[in-house]
Amino acid sequence: MADDVAGRIDPRYSHGELVRVARAQHQAEAEFVQSLLIEEGIPSMVRRSAGFDVPDMLAAGPRDVLVPSSGEIAAREVLLQADYLDEAQTQAGGPVRNPGRLLVGLLAFVALVGVIAWLGTELIG
Repeated sequence: MADDVAGRIDPRYSHGELVRVARAQHQAEAEFVQSLLIEEGIPSMVRRSAGFDVPDMLAAGPRDVLVPSSGEIAAREVLLQADYLDEAQTQAGGPVRNPGRLLVGLLAFVALVGVIAWLGTELIG
């Protein structure tokens, strides 16, 4: 069985960091998504979604379907064609690509809260 799956993997899609391309509601749905991807030669793996990593849940609970970054676009296209994803999920999915941009946003938010707090103390006091 493992040799059968390994023989289907397209080497073009097996490089890079793992990125999330889909979220399944339970293990069976995640395995269905994996089967869609392997039919197109895209390797994938499934992990429990953050916050739901409780072994007692067995096959219940959400799962993330991950693929190597070189296969991300192809995987999203496969899932779109299978009507598993919609355009909004395709645009918004995946991890933050630029952590520096996230840091700048967080710092701007903290600065804004600080200015509001300072103005509040100036007006009151």
